[in-house]
Amino acid sequence: MTRENAVIEIYVTLLDEGTECFRPTQAVILGDGLFKLMPTANYDPDDEHWEFLPGSIVRAKEVRNADGMYLLAVANEGH
Repeated sequence: MTRENAVIEIYVTLLDEGTECFRPTQAVILGDGLFKLMPTANYDPDDEHWEFLPGSIVRAKEVRNADGMYLLAVANEGH
């Protein structure tokens, strides 16, 4: 069980990359299935176009791939 205000890793879809790409970043657990996205240390909005910007409140879904399971931001819940 996770606790509110804990920080976890979450992935955000990158737009305009030509192929499906995801960026790992940190998010603060807000509770009720909500997470607040944090910028990466080298976040550059002119270089990468995140589907949900740092500071966004998002919902996430669990995604499973060959490497295991991760959380992917899937819905913006506003600020």
